[in-house]
Amino acid sequence: MNKKNNIGTNSNIKTDVAVLGGGPAGYVAAIRLAQLGKSVVLIDKDKLGGICLNYGCIPSKAMIYASEFFHKLKKCSKMGINVKEATMDFNKMQEWKNDVITKLNNGIQMLCKQNGVTVVKGTASFEASSKLKVIDNDNNSKNISYISFENAVIATGSKPIELKNFKFDGKKIISSTEALCLEKIPKNLVVIGGGYIGLELGTVYAKLGSNVAIIEAESQILPGFDKNIANILQKNLENLDIKLYVNAKADRIENNKVVVTSKKNGAVMLDADKILVAVGRVPNTKEFGLENAKVTLDDKGFIKVDSFLRTNDKNIYAIGDVSIGPMLAHKASMQGKFVAEIIAGKNINYGNIVVPAVIFTDPEIAVVGMSEEEAKSSFSIKTGKFPFSVSSRAMTKDETEGFVKIIANASNNVIVGVEIIGNDASDLISEAALAIKMQTTLDSLALTMHPHPTLSESLMEAAEAAMGKSIHIFHPK
Repeated sequence: MNKKNNIGTNSNIKTDVAVLGGGPAGYVAAIRLAQLGKSVVLIDKDKLGGICLNYGCIPSKAMIYASEFFHKLKKCSKMGINVKEATMDFNKMQEWKNDVITKLNNGIQMLCKQNGVTVVKGTASFEASSKLKVIDNDNNSKNISYISFENAVIATGSKPIELKNFKFDGKKIISSTEALCLEKIPKNLVVIGGGYIGLELGTVYAKLGSNVAIIEAESQILPGFDKNIANILQKNLENLDIKLYVNAKADRIENNKVVVTSKKNGAVMLDADKILVAVGRVPNTKEFGLENAKVTLDDKGFIKVDSFLRTNDKNIYAIGDVSIGPMLAHKASMQGKFVAEIIAGKNINYGNIVVPAVIFTDPEIAVVGMSEEEAKSSFSIKTGKFPFSVSSRAMTKDETEGFVKIIANASNNVIVGVEIIGNDASDLISEAALAIKMQTTLDSLALTMHPHPTLSESLMEAAEAAMGKSIHIFHPK
C-alpha cells in the first residue's frame, strides 16, 4: 500500500524515495515508483511537466501545428479549396496553446494524486546522502522542510545556453521559453543557432509573417545530420523566405541590429525586433548541494552514472537531461521507468536502448540508430532509399518531399539505422525504432504487409530497395 506524507511548514518527514524535478523524467519515475509500492515525495519549484510540457515540447508543437495549418490555407487552391482571406489572431492562438498545457498539467497532478505521490513545491538541495532541505519560495516565504529518504532520483532538467554578447533579458534577447510566449508576432526575428530548436521556432514565425534570419556557425544547418537531409530542409526554409547564414557568427548588437560576420559575406547588419538564442542547453546540476552527497559530474556538467543510472552514491540516481544520453523527453521518461524498476529491486540496466529523435520542421525529420557514416566505420553496409515523390499516399496529401533511408549490416541484413525526412516522419520512426530494437532484418521488414495507400509503405519499399528489389523504383541491372 502506498504511503502518503503530509508536509507542513518546517516539517521533518521520511519517505522511501525523493524525486527532484517534476518534468518528464521526474514525474514518470515518481508515479511508477508509487505503482510499485514505494512512498514518494516529488519536489518541483514550478509546474509539473517541466520544461517539456510548460515551456518546450508541447507549446512548440502546438504552435508548429497552428502555423502550418495557417500556412497551408495559402497553398490549397490547386486542390480546389479557395480561401479568400486567412488571418491570424495571435492572442487566440496563444490562448489555445495555453489551454492544451493546462489540461496536460492538470492531468499529471491528478495522476500523482491518484497514485499517492506527495507533491511538494519548492527548491531542494542535498544536506547529506540521505537528507534534503526544501525551501518553499511561494509567496516570498522561506518555509523550510527536511526530507529523509532511502533513495533519491535527480531529474532537474536543463536550461538554455547563454552567449557572452547576447545575454538573456527576456525582452529583446530571448530563449525558446520566451519565444513561445510572445505577445505579438515580431516583424524581424534573428535566430542564433541552426539546430532543431532554432529551426523549429524560426519556421513557426516565418509562417506567421515574420522576417526570419538564422545564423549557424557550422557549414550547414543541423550540424551532424546527413547532408541530403539538410539540403532538402534548407531549400524549404529558403522557400519561406528565411535568410540562412552558415559558417557565420553573430558578433554583437549595434544600433539595434545584429552584426553577423562570415568569410563569404563579410559583415552583415540584420534588423531584429527579437533575437532568439538557441545554441543548445546545459544540465541543471548547480545549486542542488550535490557536493554534500557523493554525486560527481563530468567535465560538461552532467552527472556521472553507471548502467543502472546510479551515481557515485549508491542511494542516489540521475535521469533525464542531467544524465547520460540525448536531451530528449522520451528518453527522460524511459529512464524514469527504468530507474523506478531498479529501485524497486528489478535486476535490469539501462543498456542497449534505442532512442529515436525527431525535428518538427517542414518537412519533419526523424532518425534512429546509426547514421550511414557511423555504420560504415564499423562494418560493410547496405542502404536503401525510397523517395516520397513516388509514394501514392504522399501525392494524395500533396506532401512529396523527402525520403526514407534504411541502413543495414551487409553481412546479415540486420537493420541498424533509419533516416526519414518528410511529412509525418515523427509517426513513421517508431516502427523503425522497434525494428532496430528487435534486430529485424531487411527481409522481415520487406515481408511485413503494410496497408495501402499509406506513408508507412515507404519503410517496406526502402527495405526492398536495400536488397535491390523495390517494385516502385527502378533498379538498373
